[in-house]
Amino acid sequence: MSDISLTPEERALLEGAEGPGVRRAMEIVVTLGRIYGAPDLVPVKHVQIAGVSYKNLGDAGVAFLHEWAEAGARVRVPTTLNPAGMELDRWQSMGFRPEFARPQLAAVAAFVRMGVTATMSCTPYLMPEFAPARGDHLAWAESSAVVWANSVVGAYTNREGGPSALAAAIVGRTARYGYHLEENRRATHVVEVRCPLRSVADFGALSYLVGKQVGDGVPYFADLARWLPPLPEDVTLGGEAGDRLKTLGAGLAAYGAVALYHIAGYTPEAQEVGERLIAPEARRLVVDDLTPAYRVMDANPETTELDLVTIGCPHASYSELARVAARLRGERLRTRLWVTTSQITRARAAADGLIRIIEEAGGEVVADTCAVVAPVRSLGIRRMATNAGKMACYAPMHSGVHMRFGTLEQCLEAAIRGYWVGAEGETRP
Repeated sequence: MSDISLTPEERALLEGAEGPGVRRAMEIVVTLGRIYGAPDLVPVKHVQIAGVSYKNLGDAGVAFLHEWAEAGARVRVPTTLNPAGMELDRWQSMGFRPEFARPQLAAVAAFVRMGVTATMSCTPYLMPEFAPARGDHLAWAESSAVVWANSVVGAYTNREGGPSALAAAIVGRTARYGYHLEENRRATHVVEVRCPLRSVADFGALSYLVGKQVGDGVPYFADLARWLPPLPEDVTLGGEAGDRLKTLGAGLAAYGAVALYHIAGYTPEAQEVGERLIAPEARRLVVDDLTPAYRVMDANPETTELDLVTIGCPHASYSELARVAARLRGERLRTRLWVTTSQITRARAAADGLIRIIEEAGGEVVADTCAVVAPVRSLGIRRMATNAGKMACYAPMHSGVHMRFGTLEQCLEAAIRGYWVGAEGETRP
C-alpha cells in the first residue's frame, strides 16, 4: 500500500479537526488512494451517490447513513442522489408497501440531513444546475453517469462506490488515480461497426456485444459517428444523439464494466487527440450483426402478455418524453406504462403539456425511481418490456421478471395493444 501526499488542510481533516464524521470520510478517501497508488487527492466539483434504494441498502445501510449524519458529517460540494426504490410523494397511490416506504424515506432523510440534494435520478447530466463541464473532476457512483461524464463530456471520474462517493462529498476530494489520470484514458480496443444502427435499442444491442468483449477496457469506436447526429447545443434536453449515447454508455457499463469510451471525430478527447488515444497494444473488434445481442436481451420471446412497459433507463430525457407523447396522443393504453425520469425533467415536460398527453392515454410518468431499483414484484409485475439495454440486463437479475426488448415503437405499440408485437409482426397467439 503506497503513501499519499496530503496538504496540511487534508491532514487536519484526517486527524479529526472537523469532527468524527469528517474524519471517517477522510479515512475512506485516503485508504482508497493508498490502495490504488494515488499520488494525492484532487478536489471534485460534484458528487453523485448510488445505492440509494432501500432494496439495495437494507436496514444496515439505513442505520449506517444515520450514524454518519449523527456524527456531524455534511457535504461540502454539490451532491445528488441516484433513484430511490419508489416515488417519494406518491408511493401510497402507486401501491408500495409501508414496510418498504418507511425505511426508504428514512434513508433519504439521512442524506438530506448531510446536505445532499434529493434529485433521485441517475442522469444528473440532464439537469442544467448539475451538468458537468470538460475537465471537471467528479466523484460519481452511478455507472451509466460515469460513462457519460468521462466520454460525452470529457470530465474525469472513476466509478465510486456508494460509501466512497459520500465520503468524497463530505471532504470535497477524491483520490487521484484511474480515470483522473490522462495515461489511463487511452483506448484498449478499436471497434468497427459494420451494421446499421437505426434506433436507441440498436445502440443498446451494440453495448451488449462490445461490453461483453471489452470488459473494463476503453473502446475507441472508429466509425460510430456516422450513426449519430450532432449533439444539441443544450444536451440536458437529450436529443436523438444524446439518447443514443446515454443508452450506449449504460449498456457498456452493465454488460461490461466500461467507464469511458471514445468516438472518432465526435467525443471531446477523440476530437482533440485523435488516434493518439489508441494504445499500441489495442485489440481490434468488428461488429457486423446485432442479432446475437437481440436474442439474449429479448430474453423471453414466448412472452406476449405484459404487466409493465417501461421506458427510461437511464432516466428519460425531455426528448424521449416528447417522442412518447407524440406516439400516445389520442391513444388509450391496455398495458401499464411507466416512463421513468427525474422530477426536474418531468417538470420541464409538464410545462409544455407532454405529461398531460401521456397521462391522458393512461401512462404514468414516474419520478424518483425506476423498475430496476423498485420492488416491482410486490406490485404484481412479472412480465416487462423495455427499449433500454441496461433495464434488459438488470431487471431479470434483480427482480426475476420475464423480459421483452425492442425499439421504442415496439414498446409503445405493446402498451397500446396490450400485447407484444415483434419486429416481424408477431401478434397475440
